[in-house]
Amino acid sequence: MTNKYAGQHILVMGYALTGKSIVNYLQKESAKITLNDRGDLSQDPSVNLLLKSGVRVVDKGHPLEILEGIDFIVKTPGIPYSLEIIQEALHRGIPIYTDVELAYRESLAPIIGITGSNGKTTTTCLAHHLLEGSWKGKVELAGNVGVPSIEVAQEVNEADLIVMELSSFQLMGTQSFHPQIAVFTNIYSAHLDYHGTRQDYIAAKLKLIQQMTEKDYLIYNADQTELEEWLKDSPAIKVPFSRQKQVNSGAYIKDHSFYFQGQEVALIDQFNLPGKHNLENALAAIAIAKIQGVKNAAIQEKLASFAGIRHRIQPLGTIKGIKFYNDSKATNTVATITALKSFDQDIIYIGGGLDRGNDFQDLIPYLNKVKAAFLYGESKEKMERDFRKAKVKTIKLFENLDQASQAAISFAQEGQIVLFSPACASWDQFKNYEIRGDRFIEQVESFRREA
Repeated sequence: MTNKYAGQHILVMGYALTGKSIVNYLQKESAKITLNDRGDLSQDPSVNLLLKSGVRVVDKGHPLEILEGIDFIVKTPGIPYSLEIIQEALHRGIPIYTDVELAYRESLAPIIGITGSNGKTTTTCLAHHLLEGSWKGKVELAGNVGVPSIEVAQEVNEADLIVMELSSFQLMGTQSFHPQIAVFTNIYSAHLDYHGTRQDYIAAKLKLIQQMTEKDYLIYNADQTELEEWLKDSPAIKVPFSRQKQVNSGAYIKDHSFYFQGQEVALIDQFNLPGKHNLENALAAIAIAKIQGVKNAAIQEKLASFAGIRHRIQPLGTIKGIKFYNDSKATNTVATITALKSFDQDIIYIGGGLDRGNDFQDLIPYLNKVKAAFLYGESKEKMERDFRKAKVKTIKLFENLDQASQAAISFAQEGQIVLFSPACASWDQFKNYEIRGDRFIEQVESFRREA
């Protein structure tokens, strides 16, 4: 027991998955803890145990008086800096961290930190997949992929490795965080409701490299010229990746193959995920693997076995010559556009869900490969109007996903794609997009058994 924070008074803000992991860790480290949440925590049995163990609990709001005597704050990433208590803490000079800062301080293992506006989850999971079995110790997944970083950090030693997905929200709360490899998949404008300005959003992302040295590696998307400019002053060894040009110091595509620093690593055909964006994710992950010494044969085998991220253009296999993809995580039109752009074959489309008051005109330019649309749920009529504008030949409406899926599967022919990419939230019929995606998978598996 290190008692790293013994005697320090720490305010933990937020008590969901991350908040619980932070409180549990700080208790082990003998900290004096105040737990604060805007919700009512009185019905949570774990909170009663915390109270008995001496944790101070303040719920149903964020009164400023709880800042008295606080040494630092650890907040869950989603809590905005615009909150009055956060602004007051900053005014008083109280440091504000997120869990990844504490995880870095705790971890004995080196960290690979991956961020970006798009593609970071796929890149993180693929990098983890490529490294597993080739690294000398354990390879752990952590961060924004849903595994609390502080839990993982307590379980690793010097021989292990942590592959960590990092959001801008998490990176804002870092000070000493220092990955041995940093990866930028891309940076576009995002989360401006949280950060306020594009400049502040970019600044948050760039905190990933603030502690890097000339011994570290910085992998970045060379097809985004702005990104190259933002990273130029880092002393870390630069390793670019590019889908569009040959970058001899990094990872690139040439003659239908993935290359790294002049050496052919794998055939593109050995990688199962569709879409140009996934080629970029693969290049970034391959760069990580090669820097860490993974052999080409192992990379080829792992690329072929990577099934993607569950519910994100997830390949479900081929049945009777028809390929099936589950993209239930596409809860808006932007995500569905990415899916539609990923295929060259004819698409049999399934979509629909919660009516949020929006239309679907954004999809119209990308529906040219859609031969039939099977729409369901609250938004089906709105979707039908815009799909008709796109001159989709066959459009059928259903009450629920099961009906739409069964009809689409029966309609599809050999050589076509059946794509479930709903472009809507799930809450009209499902608790979340994961349950919705699992329901679609069940329909596909039922068809497989009958085929």
